[in-house]
Amino acid sequence: MSSTGVTRRRFVQSVSAAGLATAGGAGAAKPDLPLYKQAGAAVEARVQDLLSRMTLDEKVAQTMCVWIGKNVVQNDRGDFDAARATQALPHGISMLARPSDRKGVDNTNAGADAAIANRTAGETAAYVNAAQRWAIEGTRLGIPLFMHEESLHGYAARDATCFPQSIGLASSFDPVLIERVFSVCAREMRARGANLALAPVVDVCRDPRWGRVEETFGEDPYLMGVLGKAAVTGFSGAERRLAPGKVMATLKHMTGHGQPERGINTAPAQISERVLREVFFPPFEKIIRETPIAAVMPSYNEIDGVPSHANRWLLKTILRDEWGFKGITVSDYFALQELQGRHRLVPDIKEAAYRAFTAGVDIETPDIGGYPQLVGLVKAGRIQEAEIDAVVRRILELKFLAGLFENPYVDADKADGLTATPDAVALAREAAVRSAVLLKNDGVLPLDGRRVGKLLLLGTHAKDTPIGGYSDIPRHVVSIHDALAAEAKAQGFALDYREAVRLTEKREWAEDDVRFIDPAVNARLIAEAVEAARQADTIVMVLGDNEQTTREAWSDSHLGDRDSLELIGQQNDLAAAIFALNKPTVVFLLNGKPLSINLLQAKAGAIVEGWYLGQETGHAAADILFGRANPGGKLPISIPRNAGQLPVFYNAKPTASRGYLGADHTPLYPFGFGLSYTTFSLSAPRLSKATIAPADSVTVSVDVTNTGHRLGDEVVQLYIRDDISSVTRPVKELKGFARVTLAPGERRTVTFTVTPAELQFYGMDMKRVVEPGTFTLMTGPNSVDLKTTTLTVAVA
Repeated sequence: MSSTGVTRRRFVQSVSAAGLATAGGAGAAKPDLPLYKQAGAAVEARVQDLLSRMTLDEKVAQTMCVWIGKNVVQNDRGDFDAARATQALPHGISMLARPSDRKGVDNTNAGADAAIANRTAGETAAYVNAAQRWAIEGTRLGIPLFMHEESLHGYAARDATCFPQSIGLASSFDPVLIERVFSVCAREMRARGANLALAPVVDVCRDPRWGRVEETFGEDPYLMGVLGKAAVTGFSGAERRLAPGKVMATLKHMTGHGQPERGINTAPAQISERVLREVFFPPFEKIIRETPIAAVMPSYNEIDGVPSHANRWLLKTILRDEWGFKGITVSDYFALQELQGRHRLVPDIKEAAYRAFTAGVDIETPDIGGYPQLVGLVKAGRIQEAEIDAVVRRILELKFLAGLFENPYVDADKADGLTATPDAVALAREAAVRSAVLLKNDGVLPLDGRRVGKLLLLGTHAKDTPIGGYSDIPRHVVSIHDALAAEAKAQGFALDYREAVRLTEKREWAEDDVRFIDPAVNARLIAEAVEAARQADTIVMVLGDNEQTTREAWSDSHLGDRDSLELIGQQNDLAAAIFALNKPTVVFLLNGKPLSINLLQAKAGAIVEGWYLGQETGHAAADILFGRANPGGKLPISIPRNAGQLPVFYNAKPTASRGYLGADHTPLYPFGFGLSYTTFSLSAPRLSKATIAPADSVTVSVDVTNTGHRLGDEVVQLYIRDDISSVTRPVKELKGFARVTLAPGERRTVTFTVTPAELQFYGMDMKRVVEPGTFTLMTGPNSVDLKTTTLTVAVA
């Protein structure tokens, strides 16, 4: 494809887009236009008018998507081809998956995971414009398309801004930051024409062996709900009607996904209804009730023998009837085929389509598979056309609310300029700094360039920066080596580097085969590192994981879950050899899941849990290591001492804590833990009143003081325990948090409002209740170091 051709095509599309946008505005509506094309008409009336004009085939087409099969709508060069699309999809289609990638040209995963680069911003926008033009001008009714993309921690597209992975963002305990991050994600997506994000993930994670831990906001349902709500607001705003620069969002994955049997992705989730309602449902329910969330994606796993994609109780009784969800449900990728091939629930794809549709799955993704069967199922009387109408009504409503009928196109020439803008890059650095957690510090940190002497940097990923799954190639990634080299030059100290240890031959997330490094190779690298360390004064080791050592396991040939939480390969061998030299040593972890770092905790001078920090990894690391930034993140998930302790989540039941013979049963680091370069003092909690009625609220106040010598952040955390209850309750549950920044000597009073929502639970009848009695309210800097007071709930 010549650059001249691309430019000419973009010019034509941009002109056409501008013309159509003007013609489609409310002020330009013509009386002879069909009602559904009149922008000034009510959405409900437009939906009804359009639905009344649709054939059964056109309705069913609105339940389908294309991804790997994009070859049916594009030519061999990857350009969208309207003639091919019309031939293959005469009744239109609901959505295209990932227009930024080159599926259909080369059916390997492109971008960061293969040799073929994905489309640039301008190419993606031009592709989207061509596809939308076909949908609007080349189909009978002109229904525009959803364009969905992944945006877990940044728009997963070429050159887009890459933020810290979700588990890192959760460590910020900062919903305002998260809303800002996903506002940028939305802006970059919409600039290229995407309008539906398959994010955020609000799976509560209770098994760190699971390879998808990094995609979550951790183990706590309250934290998950608050941060998930912030992400959805960032993506979509506060109203169902999308504003410019916003996209619809999708909650993933409903539910139980984060506590699979044996920690294996998509394995059965052996979870009772009570645990579903008290742990896994709350983030979904909160977001559905409090945001304009557009879509929900069911999970792959089964619960009590019923896969989520065939679970009518889950997707209709709970999601729609109980919570009042008005949006659409979209299947996870190839989940209908999974009902047949893996769950063995149905004999063929036709029955898979029947089970999924009647359970409440509105749109099948990512490719046309089972849902063409819906036409025959209606004609056979197994599904009523009114049921199809109800689904299509929801789909059309969202397309009208997204403004796609009036403004389906984007300016391809502006898309690149709206990508990775200076403010977005600055936010990525800020988010990376605020996501890091200081786990240990014996006074080694922060480093002083005047006293550090010869600094030795170790670790393959100090240069080759892992950024986690669901990523593409950012425009620029700053490695820790890049940043420390600049630091050495600016401050005048000497920097040396050794690779020291390798983990895998590649770090391509989507490649099936994972080849671990021969221990003999690492033995040589470790020997070289130790020799260099003898000549160094200070050592920084970058250890952890990469995109292949823990990841989504989506097939038997693409594994990513682990039976161990130990540092993979020979990293502990390296660490032990370096620690034996007794030199000041800092460990900076880059990883996507909790790791059992017992040796590091025992021997390192300092440990920073960085998770995957995104494209600004190096800058954030340097800011923290040299004290320009004071780490203030907290752990959103407990870190076990070993896999044998699992499960080890903090909000366990009282009988779960008896312990093990001859072993410590407490986690290596508890939920909510994180240190600072300064110190803080927190008062005991004070109540506005000691006794309340079951329907009343109370204010909890905590004084927090910076007792050290540096500006710093503390996260004040509120936990509650129902002391005596008719159904067993957790020993504590997070019910409030606030991250505050204080200057040395500064004191501030943090307040929380405890309402019946924070005190209630599901009683014997599975109804929410606030029972009279005493409640222990606990506040502190983590889930262990807490001060308490007692609240009494009197009989009404």
